[in-house]
Amino acid sequence: MKPILFALPGNERLAQRLAQELDWELGSATIRRFPDGESYVRLLSEVQGREVIFAGSLDRPDEKFMTLYIAASLAREQGARRIGLVAPYLAYMRQDSAFNKGEGQTSVQFGKLLSSFIDWIVTVDPHLHRHHDLAECYSIPTRIVRAAPAIADWLKQNIQRPLIIGPDAESEQWAGEVARLAGAPCIVLEKIRRGDRDVSVSVPDTDKWRDHTPVLVDDIASTARTMMSAASHILNAGLAKPVCIAVHAVFADNAYAELRDMGVGEIVSCNTITHASNRIDLLPALAPAVAAMIN
Repeated sequence: MKPILFALPGNERLAQRLAQELDWELGSATIRRFPDGESYVRLLSEVQGREVIFAGSLDRPDEKFMTLYIAASLAREQGARRIGLVAPYLAYMRQDSAFNKGEGQTSVQFGKLLSSFIDWIVTVDPHLHRHHDLAECYSIPTRIVRAAPAIADWLKQNIQRPLIIGPDAESEQWAGEVARLAGAPCIVLEKIRRGDRDVSVSVPDTDKWRDHTPVLVDDIASTARTMMSAASHILNAGLAKPVCIAVHAVFADNAYAELRDMGVGEIVSCNTITHASNRIDLLPALAPAVAAMIN
């Protein structure tokens, strides 16, 4: 019996494309909100004895978690053989340390929670900074899809003489890999963070890069303050307008508009979170990774 894929709200295109690519069944469900904000979920497709997969990025996770939990619980109650989650963006990974007294590693707490009712997860470039492996947070099988090859291919096709720039030390792993695959030089800037929205960046000597196109590469654009600060310094240094690339286009509040209004070049993201900046398609890499969790 074929595996069956259900879309979490807002991720219908992802589920549809995965089902088509893998020749799996696309499940039918009714998912909505009661007037008081509680979640209503009804699985309309038969799941007994089947591999059940839910597809949906977990940006804005507090809005989505209960729907996922109820849907997965229903599938379990109705006899699903295993339950998987395709979450191109995996939430809470940046809360990977107790920075202040009274805090905790929310990444670990969230991992324990998901592991309690999901059997496996496929995601794209989770924020592994202080954690070195998802196994430090999750007790279930996980598989990570890397965005760097697709970003490098996009750069080769669209940007001449790129200079890959990581806006801070945390971005070095993504920027360095993109640069290696694209055959481009790479520099990493130094970030000084004073708060969620108070970030400055020091830029090294840029004279040797004036004939290159700066390309800022980071894993997550949330408030985009780090990228904005880096872009401002690059523009002030007299370099070309930077192209801004994010793996995950969270872009909270007005972050996207503020970055765009700075006068940067193109703003590009991978399609892990549906956004107007999506230019880089990761489905060709995502589909075989999902299939490997079943085979």
